[in-house]
Amino acid sequence: MMANLPAEITSLLPILPEIVLAVGGMLLLMLGVFAGERAAGFVHALAILLLIAVGALVVWLPGDKLVLFGGSFVVDAFARFMKVLALAGSAAVILMSLEYMAAQKQRRFEYAILILFSTLGMLLLVSAGDLIALYLGLELMSLSLYVLAAIHRDSLRSTEAGLKYFVLGALSSGMLLYGCSLIYGFTGTVSFTGIAQAAGQGTGTAGIGLVFGLVFLFAGLCFKVSAVPFHMWTPDVYEGAPTPVTAFFAASPKVAGIAIFIRAAVDAFPGIASQWQQILVFVAIASMLLGAFAAIGQHNIKRLMAYSSIGHMGFALIGLAAATPEGVQGVLVYMGIYVAMTLGTFAAILAMRRPEGPVEEISDLAGLSRTNPSMAFFLAMLLFSLAGIPPLAGFFAKFYVFLAAIQAGLYMLAVIGVLASVVGAYYYLLIVKVMYFDDPAEEFLPMPGGLKAVFGVTGLFNILFFVFPAPLVAAATVAAKSLF
Repeated sequence: MMANLPAEITSLLPILPEIVLAVGGMLLLMLGVFAGERAAGFVHALAILLLIAVGALVVWLPGDKLVLFGGSFVVDAFARFMKVLALAGSAAVILMSLEYMAAQKQRRFEYAILILFSTLGMLLLVSAGDLIALYLGLELMSLSLYVLAAIHRDSLRSTEAGLKYFVLGALSSGMLLYGCSLIYGFTGTVSFTGIAQAAGQGTGTAGIGLVFGLVFLFAGLCFKVSAVPFHMWTPDVYEGAPTPVTAFFAASPKVAGIAIFIRAAVDAFPGIASQWQQILVFVAIASMLLGAFAAIGQHNIKRLMAYSSIGHMGFALIGLAAATPEGVQGVLVYMGIYVAMTLGTFAAILAMRRPEGPVEEISDLAGLSRTNPSMAFFLAMLLFSLAGIPPLAGFFAKFYVFLAAIQAGLYMLAVIGVLASVVGAYYYLLIVKVMYFDDPAEEFLPMPGGLKAVFGVTGLFNILFFVFPAPLVAAATVAAKSLF
């Protein structure tokens, strides 16, 4: 079939999923504009189908490494793995949002469109092969996220969250661009392969200048994955943004951020791995410890999940700090399981709704085991998994990154990671204690269908992962090897 197509069209095959998503997003935007708010439900449903179709296209693309636009756009097994993960996260979030938006009288067609364009930015970011493509993808993703954070225009908390995220995001973009300009200045190229060649020969002042550029680049990327010390926006934005938007922030953008972190480190700076390993070891330790200790005093479950996500990014970066194929494989397994655990937990948070409206305090879960036993059981399993308790999926996520750290000789990093997991387990178990041992609070409204689907699938994946881990682990192994 492809043999009959003109060469110009077949040459654009690697970027076909992104073209389909961009065109589909614009068509849905036109549909929303002309049909008005009454088309919101239809637009949301079509957006989910579009994301599934784009995911199928990503999987369908030929299996070799495909390069486009002079190396600016790269499609390999690593890009495919991360793209499917980001698309799945985005589709699940739209599905989870349907009833929430209707109940809040916030059915806006723009919501799904913004998620589509943000996801388009993520796909471009994951395939970025140079600094320009990296920045374009990052900004396309981020601009939509700023608007999403403030989508409840009448809510003071939501607009404040959007403004905080925008101001701090602009600062991080500036740092990232400054790092890019330094890297370009000292290597004379923006492509990752060119930077890798120049960095391999770098000595003296060029070496120091390049390391300065690397530090600023990593600072900008740390902000996107909310790693310490650039995490300050996370708790306020997670608490202030509408809950489905918070679920989106916690899932897909993290996947894209970690993906470009890995690609930039492994593709552009393999010759100075010892330099960026030091940065990542510090960031991983600081994120794990802050995530473990800062969450202990939280009463709002969305703020608690913000600190939890900071900690989890620290654990994921352990694998990258190892700078080995096994380490990257560990990160990919971690991100796959993290997305499932996070979406499941946020499905439960979205189901915390009473006749007077949604509730977010941990105390509102009191006695859930008696008012809704199945929800309490699945949520407890997800929380145990987030804590890393065997034989649940979260245990294997941590096992792979700790194993990679030990194989790379980073014993102290692995030990600190295990200790941070123990501290973090306290606040997850505290929620389980509230659900099972406290006197029942008022019952929640029945869980809507979309939430039930996401909650059930992620809950079962999390419990049964140990029975059949091979598909995820094998896909992660192939994806990691494609980078080295």
